[in-house]
Parts: sequence; C-alpha cells; structure tokens
Amino acid sequence: MKNMESRNKLHSRLRLWEFPDQYVIEPADDGSGAPCLDISRVDASMTMKLIDQVSECKSLRVPKIHSISGVVGMLKLLAGSYLVVVTESERVLPCDHSLKNSPEEQKKMETEFSKLLSVAEKTTGLYFSYQVNLTLSSQRLHDLGAESKSLPLLSRGFFGTITCWKFLSITSFETAIGKDIVDITLIARRCTRRNGTRMWRRGADLDGYVANFVETEQIVQMNGYSSSFVQVRGSVPFMWEQIVDLTYKPKFEIVQPEEATHIAERHFLDLRKKYGSVLAVDLVNKHGGEGRLSEKFASIMQHITGDEIRYLHFDFHRICGHIHFERLSILYEQIEGFLEQNGYFLVNEKGDKMKEQLGVVRTNCIDCLDLWANHGDDVSIQYSGTPALKGDFVRYGHRTTQGVLKDGWSSLVRYYLNNFADGTKQDAIDLLQGHYIVAMSRDMAPVPQKGGLEAVANFPAALAVVLISFWFATMSLKQAGSDYKHKHLFFSLLWTGICVGVAALVRANGRIFCNRPRLHKPRG
Repeated sequence: MKNMESRNKLHSRLRLWEFPDQYVIEPADDGSGAPCLDISRVDASMTMKLIDQVSECKSLRVPKIHSISGVVGMLKLLAGSYLVVVTESERVLPCDHSLKNSPEEQKKMETEFSKLLSVAEKTTGLYFSYQVNLTLSSQRLHDLGAESKSLPLLSRGFFGTITCWKFLSITSFETAIGKDIVDITLIARRCTRRNGTRMWRRGADLDGYVANFVETEQIVQMNGYSSSFVQVRGSVPFMWEQIVDLTYKPKFEIVQPEEATHIAERHFLDLRKKYGSVLAVDLVNKHGGEGRLSEKFASIMQHITGDEIRYLHFDFHRICGHIHFERLSILYEQIEGFLEQNGYFLVNEKGDKMKEQLGVVRTNCIDCLDLWANHGDDVSIQYSGTPALKGDFVRYGHRTTQGVLKDGWSSLVRYYLNNFADGTKQDAIDLLQGHYIVAMSRDMAPVPQKGGLEAVANFPAALAVVLISFWFATMSLKQAGSDYKHKHLFFSLLWTGICVGVAALVRANGRIFCNRPRLHKPRG
C-alpha cells in the first residue's frame, strides 16, 4: 500500500541525473521511497521505464545533476526528442547522440527548430500549481470534485507532443469593504487550439476553434466565501485573415464564406456544452473592412440565435470614440438582464455550492484581449508584445496626455512586431503546442543563405532610407526660391520618388524581411 501511494504521489522536488546514455528523474522528497524514471538517450525514441534507484556512478559515467520542480513533457523534433523540465526557467534537454549522428541537412534544420524553442521559452505566462489545476475554473473544479485531483496540473501529453500548455495571466490583490478584507484574483486562460500573435492568427478553423480564445475568471474571496464569474473572448467565429504586408492595417479577407455558418454553429455548440447559455457581444465597427466582418457575423447569427444563444452588436468606436468610455454603461444596461439571469458561482466557508453560473458573455472585436488594467497589460503583452491600449482610462477614468503618447509608442512597436517579429514567434508557439508536424521531406528545404538585396533588407535600414528621403525632399522645398524653383522642384520630386520606391520595395519583399523559418504542414 505504501509503495502504491508513493507511485501516485505528486512530487514538488525532483533531481535530474544527466548521464551520457540516460536521464534519471529521482524524487527528492525526504523519505518518499518512490521509484525513479529512467529515460534512455541511446537513440531518438528515448525509451522510459521505472527503476527502484539511481544506478551506481562510475568514472566513465559521471553525471550532471540538476534540481528541478517538475517535468512538462516530451517534444519530438527531427533528430530526436527533447525533455522539457521546470527549473527557475524552462530548459530543453536534447538527445545529444541522435543529433551527432544526423545528416548535415538535418542538423541545420534542428538548429532552426531549437532557435524557435528558445523564442517560446521567453514567452511570459506559463504557470503551474502543485495544489490545483489552473486550467479549470472554480466551478468546474468544484463539479469534478475528487476527480479533479487526478487531472494533470500543466500538461496531459507527457508521452507525446506537448499539446495543452496554457498561457495564463494571473493577477491577485487585496482591498477592503469596511472592516472586511477582500481577496481578488483574475485569471485569464488562453486556449491552445488557435493560440498566436496579433494579425498572424485570425478567425476560426473548420472545427470552430477561434483565434486567441480567452477565458477570464474573476475570483472574489471574503469571510470564507468564494465567488467566481467567468467571461470569454475570441476572434470573429468564421474563417478570415489579414495578410501582413507592411501596411499599418492590412486588408480583411473572408475565407471560404460558404462554410461560415457551419463553422459558427460548431463554435457556439462547443460554448453551449462548456458554459450554458451564450450572449455574443460584437464590438466590431460597422464601417470599412471591419464592417464587412460585422455584417457577415450578424447574417450568420440570424441562423443560430435562439433561447440559449443571443447576439448583440455594440458599435464601440462609434458610441465611445476615443474618450467617451463612460458610454459603456449603455452596453451594460443592454446585457444586465442576461447577467442577472445567469448569475455567478458561489461557495460558502464549508465548500458547499450556493449558486452557479448558468451562462457566459462572449465578446469579440478585432484586436482586444485587454481586460482591466495591470491584468490587461499582461494579456496584451502575450498577444501583441505591448501593454494594453487606453489603459489610462481604465486606471483613472479619463484619457491623459501621457496615456495618449504611450499608446502612440505602443502602436509603433506593434507595427514593427507584426511585420518583423511575430511571424517567428507564431512559429515558435505552434511548434511548442504541437500544431506543426516536424519531419524532413522534399518540400522542407533548409532556409537558403541570403545574398544581394535580401542580405541587407531589414526594417531599420528601410525606415532610415525612407526618413532620409523625406528629409531631403522637405529641405529642398524649403530652399526653393523664385530663381531656382524648377531645379528644387525637380530634386524634391526625385527624393519623393526614391522614398515611394523604397517603401514599395519593402512592401513587396515583406515576407523576405519577416524571415520566418519554414515549417511543415500544420494539423489544422
């Protein structure tokens, strides 16, 4: 019985023995008596088995010893498998012998994939807990009861590809109501199905999974009572995209419009199963490219809405503009009935359920994942690389000069990241979460070495040429007198032409400048 308990025990302290031919993961808890996990490094398969204790160390088998906090899973690339463990920062340990014996072409591709893993390691928002499964809301954990304790805390794919890492944002703080202390926790859970970066992941797939779907839970604890309120956000639920082409706001393109209704039906059926009733709140503009998306969404929802699924359009930009965010009270008045009808989850000090949440509000706009202030910044940094826009209003109740300047800078940074960094980051996320099948094939050639224009083509250089061209054109026009008017006009037009030509060249070669590594076919 004791041996069985030790096998099922969750260990918070582990020791990783790195031998030339094997890894051994040993529980480091005092007196645990649990078996060790032996992982072979002889070949790419990395065979696993349980052993009673670490084998004897010899002069030819001197190990490296690492203190780790957990094992995330196995990630198979071209040359072999990688063991991902939790340390102070996540590390990826390769199967060295398989890589040494690989063909040169495979080594080059392995280097490219390893670089992508390094990008993924730097992504913020990877959390885990030894006590509770953070990927589930309070209501789901309560309904599962003891069963929830048998679920994994971080990943369910230890013997295969890591498929269910969730990027989380967790904010916790205390406040007071009278003499009572109130603990408030905000948890944003990003779905792994179509996780990604701004503009590189849009719309839905054929199964109805939408880009950057986020479940946000607000937990309030006071006097032994605990309440939970969940809302969700996701991209417009049919197939559409924005091709990154160096324009500030790329065109919106609807893909396979004939499948749009079926895709949305699958999406809302999934929401109904998970959350109950659904109120879809569409915040997209009614004009321009966004207007086409909103019009299509509204027409689709006519075939889907009923007693359990409702649709509401609120033209956020027209009603609230850039400064009148107090007009959001109009939206609240329109959804207040739904919120009161579907309630929230509540347990008392004994853990007994007193109320439950029966439905959820599903919000969508084009970019926004930003909720609250600091919490919104955390989510936005994962998604766009910058803090949330209009955060000054959330914090102070009005727009400030500093906030406007900060938003301007964030917009410029987002433009740069969209065009020159997020492509690589998107590949890293897809590789980490198992959305790419890593395999050598004829259509998967190594990234060619750049030469000529491609070798020097990059965003800073192009921007510098454009700015210099504008400066010369401006100076030429300022110096234009009546005697030399035609001469200076000629040079002004010349520099303007150079400026436009460089901009066009940069846009035409945008995919080259983005320098995304080439991956194999995605699964979906």
